[in-house]
Amino acid sequence: MEKIGKYEIVRELGRGATSTVYLATDPFNKQQVAIKLFDLGILRDPNRARIYRKLLMTEASLAGKLSHPHIVKIIDAVMEDDANYIVMEYVEGCTLERYAEVDNLLPVSAIAEIIYKCCKALEYAQYQGVIHRDIKPANVLLQGETDIKISDFGSAVIMGNQSTQVSGVGSPAYMSPEQVRELKPTHQTDIYSLGVVMYKLLTGKLPFDSSNNYSMIYNIINIEPPPPSAFRPEIPPELDAIVRRAMEKETAKRYQTWEEFAGDLVEFSSHAAPAQNEIFDTEKFDTLRSLAFFRNFSDVELWEVLHISRWRKVPEAGYILRDGESGRTFYILAQGTVRVSKRGKLLSLLHRGDCFGEMAHLLEGDFKRSTDVIAKNDVTLIEIDPDVLIHATTGCRFQFGDSFLRMLVKRLAVANTRISRLLADDTPVEDEP
Repeated sequence: MEKIGKYEIVRELGRGATSTVYLATDPFNKQQVAIKLFDLGILRDPNRARIYRKLLMTEASLAGKLSHPHIVKIIDAVMEDDANYIVMEYVEGCTLERYAEVDNLLPVSAIAEIIYKCCKALEYAQYQGVIHRDIKPANVLLQGETDIKISDFGSAVIMGNQSTQVSGVGSPAYMSPEQVRELKPTHQTDIYSLGVVMYKLLTGKLPFDSSNNYSMIYNIINIEPPPPSAFRPEIPPELDAIVRRAMEKETAKRYQTWEEFAGDLVEFSSHAAPAQNEIFDTEKFDTLRSLAFFRNFSDVELWEVLHISRWRKVPEAGYILRDGESGRTFYILAQGTVRVSKRGKLLSLLHRGDCFGEMAHLLEGDFKRSTDVIAKNDVTLIEIDPDVLIHATTGCRFQFGDSFLRMLVKRLAVANTRISRLLADDTPVEDEP
């Protein structure tokens, strides 16, 4: 086979019972894509083929609708009698299945990062009215050390979709109690399943070791699993507690929101993980969301900022910028306070959330710094290179422009207030006779 539709086949990537995945090229933009080609003809049971086609239609209906850095983007879909395929972005890497085995487990800190990113991606999907319903290691792709993309939304429930949803789908080992009872799913269904994924990544074991699906379902509904630390002693109590709450059988006791789940992971990463200079993505994203400079950025735009920025720590009294040096990079203070001075004279103090160095970017061209910027205490900086920012999405660049505008207006207001006070305090001197 040389082509599927307009796409030129490069090679086969994998093969399953009812589908084959190919690496292909879009001849118009030369973009590499992954194509999942389905062969429904091998399903001899007409009812089973009808259900399977329904699942394919569900996933195909999401083409162009879920745009998030941690969700595999569906680019195109064709559902016809003789051609059934879905075109997705090509993701280099492997699934989390490889790291869910006892002899190949990831570091605890990396697992917390991965689950955090899954939380934020599934929170985004929820806001788009989508519940995945089949969260498991095989449906999470891993790139590098902790970057992930969630795939396979064929089992998803799409809010507002008038068609009948297929029931009884999902992988039994990762199903929530309400899911095995075939109750109406909510985002808490996905929270439970992600809790099971976290358990498996931490221990290499499923929470319930059952010989068949019937005993698995009984255990999910009735039995409390041992904590992950029972199999991996170095797992701290904080992670045991997070997994336990995500897997609570009663939804009232389970995490009510993705934000709660993600928040506990941030708390763990920032306090329970070993102290080190590296700043985890969990902490970075949580910091961006809390800063006034980024208040109008969407979550998708914040992930973009995270990937185009450089984060670094500067100790007390360390120079960040020097008067007279050239440069166009600008900074946002993530933590700490800096002193802005000219020839040793203090001009101002900048605090968490403030931006500096932006004039070099706004004026464009060669620019020499006009002040010294020195860390008053230990600070964390978000560093943005304008040459990298220019390649960001239009929405992300617009948000930066909007934030700069709000910041400049605020500074003008402060300057006007100071000038007004100076004028009010200025007493005119009478002419001598």
